[in-house]
Amino acid sequence: MPLKDLPPDARPREKLLARGPAALSDVELLAILLRTGIEGKGVLQMAHELLQIQTPGNGKLGSFGGIAGLLNATADDLKPIKGLGPAKRAEIIAVLELARRAMAQKLQERTVFTNPADLQHYLQLHLSAKNHEVFAVLFLDAGHRLLALEELFRGSLTQTSVYPREVVLRALHHQAASVVLAHNHPSGSVQPSSADESLTHTLRAALALIDVRVLDHIIVAPGETFSMAEKGLM
Repeated sequence: MPLKDLPPDARPREKLLARGPAALSDVELLAILLRTGIEGKGVLQMAHELLQIQTPGNGKLGSFGGIAGLLNATADDLKPIKGLGPAKRAEIIAVLELARRAMAQKLQERTVFTNPADLQHYLQLHLSAKNHEVFAVLFLDAGHRLLALEELFRGSLTQTSVYPREVVLRALHHQAASVVLAHNHPSGSVQPSSADESLTHTLRAALALIDVRVLDHIIVAPGETFSMAEKGLM
């Protein structure tokens, strides 16, 4: 149904202002961001289809994986979508980047472990929607505040080596006092493999030589995280 045919209190923008953003569905929130549809397709229908659309080039239906997957798409992923011109593509990508920067600012201003959920949300924003495995390191100062997040390696940890020497060099570069290791599981399972546990112990030993502590190793999948420290695996 076109927006103009909806009752005023059911239109996404008016509904948000009257009842707050939590009252809106993902489709309604995305419709506000898109603002307009295209000929023969209203903005709500367009938003609904975008959340289920095939990612260009990978042949998998629904591979955007909902709003998180869509907002983690690249400009090239969005370019072939009819109705997403340069302005709308830029707005979608800017929303996620603003969220990342807001979360990074919070982690830079206070200890990472004041609220562990903030750290896990931050990693979700960076890693959860990637369709390839990425190994990242959060470098922290002596007060456990975030100095930097770097994606150091790409590929399955069972197939692509994670070089301890490179992690040590980056820790020295940032003058880090401690680190949090992180990687994603595109398969959706956050359970650590034996390779994950072995890598954690190897990096702990390497970083201990320069007096840098490994505080945690967090595994990320869409909508879920696993903390090896919380589960007593560190």
